[in-house]
Amino acid sequence: MWALDSGGFTELRRHGTWDHGPTPATYVAQIRRYRDQVGRLAWAAPQDWMCEPQILAKTGLTIAAHQDYTVVNYLRLRELAPELPIIPVVQGWTVGDYLRCVDRYATYGVDLTGAGLVGVGSICRRQSTNQVKEILTALHRAGVTRLHGFGVKTLGLAKYADLLASADSMAWSREARNRPPLPGCSHKNCANCLRYALPWRTYVTAAIDHATARPALFGPSQAGWAA
Repeated sequence: MWALDSGGFTELRRHGTWDHGPTPATYVAQIRRYRDQVGRLAWAAPQDWMCEPQILAKTGLTIAAHQDYTVVNYLRLRELAPELPIIPVVQGWTVGDYLRCVDRYATYGVDLTGAGLVGVGSICRRQSTNQVKEILTALHRAGVTRLHGFGVKTLGLAKYADLLASADSMAWSREARNRPPLPGCSHKNCANCLRYALPWRTYVTAAIDHATARPALFGPSQAGWAA
């Protein structure tokens, strides 16, 4: 199984807008193609708007505006392709921001407490801090308990693995990109190589064995993950 990220951080960091990226209709068509041609797609993220200070400085918008754009895009994608496993994502910076994002979804009729999986954005660059644990704890208390942590690495998992249903990280791929390919691999590097990724996953899960509930790499396949 695998999950598809929309590349929102890179898009907004470069351009300060999604205007240079795929339209929702094009993005949906891409998801369908990847699902059909690659297969085993667990879920896809929406074209969300991150809330890190550097991204806000680039867009010139407020956290509230980024949240509104995130929610509206999710609704549009679901309207275009209700059969695709597109998950909702909450964005913010403080605990209060994330709870207000939950309320924004509710305003549009999306109850995140019943969602099979909810992504938590804008945490990867502070993933080892206590602040992220406080955010995840607050979401649990609000009834949003099936959480995916974007970009959560080993240090973060050691702190709050029990609060996540799943997590992802590109750390293994970045390391592989700067190393020679494994023996027997014909590609330039192993940045997209399953042979390289699986031992890394074993290392990560071993490092968080003390956690009460180890998260999956992406989580199990569930047809009802999209809210």
